[in-house]
Amino acid sequence: MNELSELVRTDQLTGLANYRYFCQALEQEMERTQRGGQPTTLIMLDVDYFKKVNDNWGHEVGNQALIHIAGLMCQTVRRLDIPCRYGGEEFAVILPNTELAASIPVAERLRKAIEETPLPVAEQQLSLTASLGISSYLLGEDVSLEELVQRADHYLYQAKQEGRNRVRHASLPKVELVSRDEKDALFDLFGGAGNNSSEAGDRDD
Repeated sequence: MNELSELVRTDQLTGLANYRYFCQALEQEMERTQRGGQPTTLIMLDVDYFKKVNDNWGHEVGNQALIHIAGLMCQTVRRLDIPCRYGGEEFAVILPNTELAASIPVAERLRKAIEETPLPVAEQQLSLTASLGISSYLLGEDVSLEELVQRADHYLYQAKQEGRNRVRHASLPKVELVSRDEKDALFDLFGGAGNNSSEAGDRDD
């Protein structure tokens, strides 16, 4: 029974979670966000110039490239993350309990691993790259699973348009590390110190 369950949720080519399981897992994590408040982040990944790989090297090498990237995904993402094959040459990674800022280094490591690990083919090296888009789902957002995927896809296509082999995402929320009152207090402190030293200098003259 477990083997049958595994077959139903696994992409037969790459061994990653398949589209069906991707939808189930992402829906569960979005529900968990609404219950617990921790964000869920989604990375969408698309292999760059994959049609050229198939045209120039053949579909069998194209399949090897997909298997190769799936292996790099499993080696690179964190243990809590859920790597999936979304379809064709597009992949997804679900990052539970992860805000946008924490997901960017994960995506960058994955992008770099693909860029720096060519696929050996008949004593040659097939260089591959990928474009990635990231979107986060937050507590209180009225966003469907499909809309979350569309948002991540939007940033993926932005990465494609800007030259490929890059990660794109929404702007990070600005964090005010120093409050207005603290800024005023620091200004008074250092401003006062500057004025005192100036006055002391006048007396020395």
